[in-house]
Amino acid sequence: MSSQAGRPLNDLSRSRSWWPATPATTASGEINSQVDDTAATLAHVRAAYEHVPGVAVDRLDGLSVDLGDGRRFNLRPSNTEPLLRLNVEAPGRPEMAALRDEVLALIR
Repeated sequence: MSSQAGRPLNDLSRSRSWWPATPATTASGEINSQVDDTAATLAHVRAAYEHVPGVAVDRLDGLSVDLGDGRRFNLRPSNTEPLLRLNVEAPGRPEMAALRDEVLALIR
């Protein structure tokens, strides 16, 4: 229980989650890409999205980008390998595949 709100912590975190669970989406699953410089690649991908109107960018866990139309992705570095791990979600398979391919083109 949260001492101030009187609610369980998992209820509070669910209500504040930047990346809420959405069962009506299609997910890519984790896609690993080996890169020479994870920080530079993350910065390159971030630069492609951070100034687009209506797009929310969060850097709490790698790079999370919400395009505001049901499409979103998270890109984070591995802690042990020179890999970036990509997870993409979208309302349908065609939208997910298009965003996945767009982000992978920036990474690779």
